[in-house]
Amino acid sequence: MSDPSTVIIRELGHETYVPVWKRMQEFTDNRDDTTTDEIWLVEHDPVFTQGQAGKAEHLLFPGEIPVVQVDRGGQVTYHGPGQQVAYFMIDLRRKNMGPRDLVSGIENAIVDMLAMYGIEAYPRSDAPGVYSDDQKICSLGLRIRKGKSFHGLALNVNMDLEPFSRINPCGYQGMQMTQIVEKGGPDNLERIKPDLIDQLCDKLGYTKRLEMTGLPEPISESIE
Repeated sequence: MSDPSTVIIRELGHETYVPVWKRMQEFTDNRDDTTTDEIWLVEHDPVFTQGQAGKAEHLLFPGEIPVVQVDRGGQVTYHGPGQQVAYFMIDLRRKNMGPRDLVSGIENAIVDMLAMYGIEAYPRSDAPGVYSDDQKICSLGLRIRKGKSFHGLALNVNMDLEPFSRINPCGYQGMQMTQIVEKGGPDNLERIKPDLIDQLCDKLGYTKRLEMTGLPEPISESIE
């Protein structure tokens, strides 16, 4: 069995959404007790993703931005350049964590990271994610399958927020979005990544980390 205190931090750089999503599914479906947990860091091309419970009325006018129906929880959100996305491939049973523990750990990691930049932020019990001044700065959508997690968070750093006006973000009409740079924090992903990794490892109980780049090799031939 793999050490539950060890995690692979995988830097994917800039990738389109669907290939990463398909690899998340394949990784989760084919991992076993010897598979080390991974956190993937990525920046996506513009895309709207609609969760399993997503309702069409929350897509107001997507325009030229593609819409992808996905298998995470939650409603519709937007990914684009200048947003730090992190995906969590975690064996929750091995770490003796429940889904709520994972959500709280991620939210607390973001809150504490933002505090390092002088940004006051907080989670909300009625809507997953992290907020600052009643504006959403980090969205969260996960899927748990057979005790294993995938999907993750989207942290707005320094991006064009206009596409959020084309949807009801996370299914909430009129929800206002914000980002780190607008709150006086760092203006680029490379600056915030070390702090994000440190806080996530701390809150999720990882004391050992291995850093890698690029998507993992397929575990099976299930990806076309």
